[in-house]
Amino acid sequence: MRPLVTIVIPFFNDPYVNQAVRSALSQSYKPIEIIVVDDGSTKHTDRLAPYKRYIHYLGKANGGTATALNHGIRHASGEYIAWLSSDDVFYRDKINNQVLFMQEQNALISHTNFNNINAQSKIVKYRAGCVFNNMADFYRLFLNANPVNGCTVMMKKELFCHIGLFDETLPYTHDLEFWARVIQAGISFPYLDEPLVGYRWHDSMGTLRHQEAIRHEYAGTQERIRTALGRIVDLMK
Repeated sequence: MRPLVTIVIPFFNDPYVNQAVRSALSQSYKPIEIIVVDDGSTKHTDRLAPYKRYIHYLGKANGGTATALNHGIRHASGEYIAWLSSDDVFYRDKINNQVLFMQEQNALISHTNFNNINAQSKIVKYRAGCVFNNMADFYRLFLNANPVNGCTVMMKKELFCHIGLFDETLPYTHDLEFWARVIQAGISFPYLDEPLVGYRWHDSMGTLRHQEAIRHEYAGTQERIRTALGRIVDLMK
């Protein structure tokens, strides 16, 4: 019997949310549970109406992506959990291929390559993910950037028992801080070099709208993790 996979979709006023949900429902893999966490949206909720009977719809007061992710994770029934932003899409075999990969790797967490897409869902950059030759090079990337796209990540639910949930005090860099905790705990973080996600760039995306706040928070988070990850890189030389 194949393991249940929960897809958690944090949602806040996003006009693309119906496309995200449709991509989750169109997965070749079964069984799947889809949890949409409405983080206090005031618009575009009507776009979910056609899908309400196929998803678990959870509402909450607005608190940011980390709070929405954690809320979905707490309610997830799946052995595996995948995060899908409401403006991105999973390709049809995303869950199937990544579950098989994680089983082969005996992994608690993994990430994949992805394509950049535009507002019309056209691919503008193929295989936009990070490039590295070995795990030491992968860890070295963290010293100056965040090389892991959150929507490519799949985790076993038991991982959260080892390192906790996302840090809700970090509105923009909760993902980077979480990946750093994974690495510092000595947990393998294998990479499936296959583009399984469409990562959407559009004018209203948070990455562009909150650039200054993200830059400021990123500097603080990076300073917190750089020393510990630097030691790990040095040990791998």
